[in-house]
Amino acid sequence: MDDQNRNLILATALSFLVILVWFTLGPMLFPDWFPEQTEPPAITAEAPEGTGLAVPPAERTAAGAPELAAAAPQSLDAALASTPRIPIHTARLSGSISLQGGRIDFLKLTDYFETVAKDSPMVTLLKPSGVPEAYYALYGWRPGAGLAPDAVPGPATEWQVESGSELTEATPVTLVWDNGAGLVFRRTISVDENYMFDVTQSVENTSGAEVRVAPYGIIARHGKPSNLRGFYILHEGVIMVADGSLTELKYDKIADLEKSEAENAAASVVEVAENGWIGFTDHYWMTTLVPPAGQPFTAVTKYTESSDTFQTDVRLPTMAVAPGETGEATTWLFSGAKEWETIRDYQEERHIDRFVDAIDWGWFFFLTKPIFRALHFLHGLIGNMGLAIICLTFLIKALLFPLAYKSYVSMSKMKALQPQMEKIKETAGDDKMKMQQEVMALYKREKVNPAAGCLPILIQIPIFFSLYKVIFVTLELRHAPFFGWIRDLSAPDPTSIFNLFGLLPWDAPGPASILAILSIGVWPILMGISMWLQMKLNPAPADKTQATIFAWMPWVFMFMMGRFASGLVIYWVTNNLITFTQQYTIMRSQGVKPDVMGNILGPLKRSKKAE
Repeated sequence: MDDQNRNLILATALSFLVILVWFTLGPMLFPDWFPEQTEPPAITAEAPEGTGLAVPPAERTAAGAPELAAAAPQSLDAALASTPRIPIHTARLSGSISLQGGRIDFLKLTDYFETVAKDSPMVTLLKPSGVPEAYYALYGWRPGAGLAPDAVPGPATEWQVESGSELTEATPVTLVWDNGAGLVFRRTISVDENYMFDVTQSVENTSGAEVRVAPYGIIARHGKPSNLRGFYILHEGVIMVADGSLTELKYDKIADLEKSEAENAAASVVEVAENGWIGFTDHYWMTTLVPPAGQPFTAVTKYTESSDTFQTDVRLPTMAVAPGETGEATTWLFSGAKEWETIRDYQEERHIDRFVDAIDWGWFFFLTKPIFRALHFLHGLIGNMGLAIICLTFLIKALLFPLAYKSYVSMSKMKALQPQMEKIKETAGDDKMKMQQEVMALYKREKVNPAAGCLPILIQIPIFFSLYKVIFVTLELRHAPFFGWIRDLSAPDPTSIFNLFGLLPWDAPGPASILAILSIGVWPILMGISMWLQMKLNPAPADKTQATIFAWMPWVFMFMMGRFASGLVIYWVTNNLITFTQQYTIMRSQGVKPDVMGNILGPLKRSKKAE
């Protein structure tokens, strides 16, 4: 390998290292340098013409959903016991609905647990008001002109059970509230076998006069979640699709929205003409309000500082209900795990626009989506996500093999030209211009591309980052086991010298510990060794500085990736071994015999002679 080719590989590897460090540590060290992917929509006072969403002037003061106040702090058990409730029991959900406000405010995901430990509790997604980090969905009606606020049900209304004693996949429940002035409100809630609730709100008018009311749905979150990951590559906060446009807004940006006098809070109001949804997304979970396709609505994001409440609203158009008639509106509530297959089915069957984009595919979505689809398919075929990653690595290397073959053939030719290169250096002496001209002439004559050897490395960089993104953000990798000590492919290798690589019954130092950088597991060590062997296919460069950098590079990468997801490290080890095998075999086929053992033992022999 000549100096130019070696310098290009060195520059590429160092660039990769810089990018890796920047994307990992940059958002924590320089948060202001990492802006949101989309700007928040501007506040709008009126709906666009033709949407039918404009609020009549007489009703504009009542157009907003009610402001939510934080309840007195209490334990979860106390909060659940403080109000009458209807239990929720399905194959995948467990929780309850509070009759105070008719809130869906307690929900556990029975298929998912906080950790991989046997005694780990189930993931609790929704919590009632008063509990730390309260998170719930509620529904109600906005009164039109001539109606007092207490003529419609609000967040604290005491509902009665009209039918159903338990919400299951087969048994919906209906709540009822009579305002005593001729309006009877009902709320029917059903749930499917996964995570989608159907909420139908109706008002029966027996008052003898027309009434104007507008239904709404709210998802409220009291305070920022304590388990925010805070990584730039992962979006956590409000997520909204409005007529094909995706908007993501982190919690800090919500609080910085422009102050709206109409909302009495920092707010963003967007009019949606046909298709959209809005809610909160976490790393693996999501709660969103989804009007049926074709339903116009107003999507609101707001933050109330006095109660430290983040809120997303879906406000449906005002309806006129004549005497003796019933007005009705249905919206959907998704509250559960962001399983790709589940939300894809909702997108297709219920025509929910861009619902799969609730998973943060990132800027390289054209790579992350097919990579995940391939992983998902291989996992279904094999049944082990670690083996699926290894198989995907073989598949990627097979797709890139024609390019790799040309590259390694070019590198072999370069190696074969080394004697002529040395001869040119001797004849040119200190005349670098002459040496470069003769070298380029040699390349042209022998039809050798000195940069061809770097093409596989350049292509590997976006693939590596895309796979990193997939492993980090997708739920399917969470708590997915491999073999032996790897019980969660989305977490770092738990072995370390501090627990004798898993032989002692305690965990390695966590990321907050100063010893974390030395806590290197078995798979990161294998990655360092495989990278070191790959570099030993070629002799060390003559330049001492370059030789030192190349000698340390595998071990720097080993420590850098020691705290990365073990699934990513498994991919890198497999990739290195395949690359080593390909390069060795192709170079041998071209008449070049890499002296791997000589490159390993040579420095040892030279150091002994120096002694």
